[in-house]
Amino acid sequence: MYSALSHLECSRDGSTHDADVVQGVSPVGAPLLARYDLQQVAATVKPSEIATRPPDLWRYHELLPVRDPARVVTLGEGMTPLLSLPRHGARIGLPRLLMKDEGLVPTGAFKARGAAVGVSRAAELGVAGIAMPTNGNAGAAWAAYAARAGIGSLIAMPVDAPEITRRECVVTGAELYLVDGLIGDAGALVRDAVGRRPGWQDTATLREPYRIEGKKTMGYEIAEQLGWRMPDVIAYPTGGGVGIIGIHKALQELLELGWVTGELPRLVAVQAEGCRPIVDAYLAGASESVAPADPRTVAFGITVPKVLGDFLVLDAVRETGGTAVAVTDDELLAAQVALARDEGSWICPEGAACVAAVAQLREAGEIAESDEVVVLNTGAGLIYPDTVGIADVPVLAKDGRIP
Repeated sequence: MYSALSHLECSRDGSTHDADVVQGVSPVGAPLLARYDLQQVAATVKPSEIATRPPDLWRYHELLPVRDPARVVTLGEGMTPLLSLPRHGARIGLPRLLMKDEGLVPTGAFKARGAAVGVSRAAELGVAGIAMPTNGNAGAAWAAYAARAGIGSLIAMPVDAPEITRRECVVTGAELYLVDGLIGDAGALVRDAVGRRPGWQDTATLREPYRIEGKKTMGYEIAEQLGWRMPDVIAYPTGGGVGIIGIHKALQELLELGWVTGELPRLVAVQAEGCRPIVDAYLAGASESVAPADPRTVAFGITVPKVLGDFLVLDAVRETGGTAVAVTDDELLAAQVALARDEGSWICPEGAACVAAVAQLREAGEIAESDEVVVLNTGAGLIYPDTVGIADVPVLAKDGRIP
């Protein structure tokens, strides 16, 4: 048994759906969640066996949807480091601060996880091409994995998306369009195009079931890297929300398998002040979010005004006793620089938002000094070179002298 995939389940009404045909959202318009025969997995696989497998996300293949190992599309993604941040942790009062560094996966961002699994399953089910709106990193990843799989890709992104992600799409042969608007505007154009392309699939956030399955492997890895136990807090930069939904799903699956025990980590959804719909919904006690009128933040990857799975993000936060918090652009950029100077790690602004957020929560007493805290850095700082200024670097004559 390579995969224990059983069926798909509607996240709204619990109805079940066939996992072996191409699926989008459920009949009520909600995300579909992959379900597995966890009893069979528990009876046939042990954590000690997982440890003997290659160090990539496919080590958890029984809990992933690809049925035929020959259909796995991979660039070596997964098993990113879980780094201790002792100097920065001491600075902000969190001596047990850790960072899951997704900047080291293919294409430079955590989006490669969802792309690897989503493209693999799409190709296995006979999809001719994938199409998606993106704020940059997801499109770059899905374009790369589509090229690896030998299927087509159509990517639409806002004209303000990071230039490097555009170049990633172009070099891998994607059909790329820039949209004078936000990711939602790009999504409407993609849905129209897919409707006119037989055999193509809309793989926008939560509009297909398997991106979550790739992203959830971050949760598996965190538990495995800690010796099959869970930290106290996990902070996640939340735009489309797939990552935090996926981590929540993974940890629930691990509990049911008996591979971990105890309370789930408190999940913290981190957003920027310029685009904070999840934070506002959480504080209002609402079950869904409302799109802000003019969403803007330097952390472009979390500039997502309204997402299909907002209720799942809010459920994950509330069910784990977590919280949702927003930080300013100035705060996250300062955290980005401070972490680089303390630890030598240049992280993306979305990851820096998490670093700023846990410092804020520690200062407010919502995280204790004794808590083991994992922050997710979702991409390499190199993707966002403009977040670091170099105008003040002195230029010397070749016959000059360094002081």
